[in-house]
Amino acid sequence: MKHASALAAICNPTVNSYKRINAPRTSSGATWAPNTVTWTGNNRTHMVRVPGPGRFELRLPDGAANPYLLQAVIIAAGLDGVRTKADPGKRYDIDMYQMGHTVKGAPKLPLNLLDALREYDRDRTLKAMMGEEFSSAYIKLKTQEWNSYCGHFSKWETENTLDI
Repeated sequence: MKHASALAAICNPTVNSYKRINAPRTSSGATWAPNTVTWTGNNRTHMVRVPGPGRFELRLPDGAANPYLLQAVIIAAGLDGVRTKADPGKRYDIDMYQMGHTVKGAPKLPLNLLDALREYDRDRTLKAMMGEEFSSAYIKLKTQEWNSYCGHFSKWETENTLDI
């Protein structure tokens, strides 16, 4: 929970990953992905679900994540949590899709890849556990991807912002 925003950089490694995390509510009221750092029991509307003793589900990663880096960063964050006896925060027993707007004070996940990379870069513990050389190279690579995305003029921008 403490490293959630930094974890996002590896668990959600593409520009489109954040379209999933920050998707608007659907007509059913669901977003299908967490956008707030919360946990609960057996309820899939939170970032972490703990359905029973000795089990948890982290709902942050998406299918674009590198499976090896994903396992490594989750283990690193978990080991730090055990080492520091980190408090996971308040348990919320509500449907976050329906009542998430009522939760006050819970951190939000990054809005985009650049925000996630900045959080990862600030998380000295996680960067050290993943290796400084790897972390530096990963941030550099993903920042280049972000810059390439921002330098691209999309069809939507052409159709909606150019006065031709």
